[in-house]
Amino acid sequence: MTTQISSAPTFRLGILAGVWLALSASATWAFDTKARAAFVMDQGTNTVLLDKNASTPLPPASMSKLMTLYVAFEAVRAGRLTMDEELPVSAHAMSYTGSTMFLDTTDRVRVEDLLRGIIVLSGNDACAVIAEALSPDGTEAGFARYLTRRAREMGMSDSTFTNSNGWPDPRHRMSVRDLAILAKHLIEDFPEFYPMFSEQEFAFDGRAPSNVRNRNPLLSLDIGADGLKTGHTEEAGYGLVGSAKQGDRRVIFVISGLNSTRERAEESEAIVNWSFRQFTKKTLARAGQAVEQAEVWMGSSPTVGLVPAQDLEILLPALSDGTVTAEVVYTGPVAAPILAGQQLAELVLQPEELPEMRLPLVAQSDVTLGGFPVKVMTAARVLMSQLLNGPEDEL
Repeated sequence: MTTQISSAPTFRLGILAGVWLALSASATWAFDTKARAAFVMDQGTNTVLLDKNASTPLPPASMSKLMTLYVAFEAVRAGRLTMDEELPVSAHAMSYTGSTMFLDTTDRVRVEDLLRGIIVLSGNDACAVIAEALSPDGTEAGFARYLTRRAREMGMSDSTFTNSNGWPDPRHRMSVRDLAILAKHLIEDFPEFYPMFSEQEFAFDGRAPSNVRNRNPLLSLDIGADGLKTGHTEEAGYGLVGSAKQGDRRVIFVISGLNSTRERAEESEAIVNWSFRQFTKKTLARAGQAVEQAEVWMGSSPTVGLVPAQDLEILLPALSDGTVTAEVVYTGPVAAPILAGQQLAELVLQPEELPEMRLPLVAQSDVTLGGFPVKVMTAARVLMSQLLNGPEDEL
């Protein structure tokens, strides 16, 4: 194994022969989607399986209601809303058309019913009720400004909100990548609320028999689908933020810009099947298993093991047979003292035709400062190196 020193200085340790798994991917497994934009990721390994115009801000239609739901869930958890609390319906909220719960200004509606009305019935009016209750200034516009700020805090840099429900507006935009980030947060941050996304029917108050069924076309199929939200406007086309779990794997995907409900249903089912059939999860290294040694400066030990803090898992094409190239990258030698669990390096993986993956490596054990003999030996090594090679800055 060779060691190269960059000007950082950074050590780059070459291919870890015999450690990593096979990969020989070709363009034959890339999914050819009809969607205008698409993003598919494996949740557990954060592997991006498909990226088509994923960072382009587009009209998200009702899929942007997921952001209103996220903020509402935050408010319930924080105690600023309760599930049994009844909220009034303003004339503004009642004015929304399209997909609604048919609310009017005489209603006071439980928060839990409003949440289900958004998730299952895609209620534009329900979103506005929640928005006005949580808005910093009591208006939906003020709530939308808060959504934009909160989205930025969560890493959604391609999202701008002007309303709570995706009502058409040339300034209201989200990328499909941002929608996938949001879906991942909903699944991971609010497991207590996530089961609502798999509910197929909600007959609120019996007043809207024509709007009682969830529009997600995958929920009735036996493919592990359990969320999240459809969307449609004339400008946006038909879209879906979806997720499905099979075994210990979960896939999150977003598609946008399809031409019909049928095309959306066919495309989303095909993406789920492709994601699970064409890729398999492999464990590369177990937590605590050293993949390399880092040099230590002035320590009680000359090296320290570099280990993953948790099992290193990667998603690979199911029919692969090549070699994944890997490098351990760290700035070193690492100065003592070092604490076990301290991040010291990254494992950089470059599977063929998949995005580069950077995984953290931490110190396997504590390394204390060396005593007087270590300091003498270190000084002697530095002096000898300078005599033989010249000053370090000339390398």
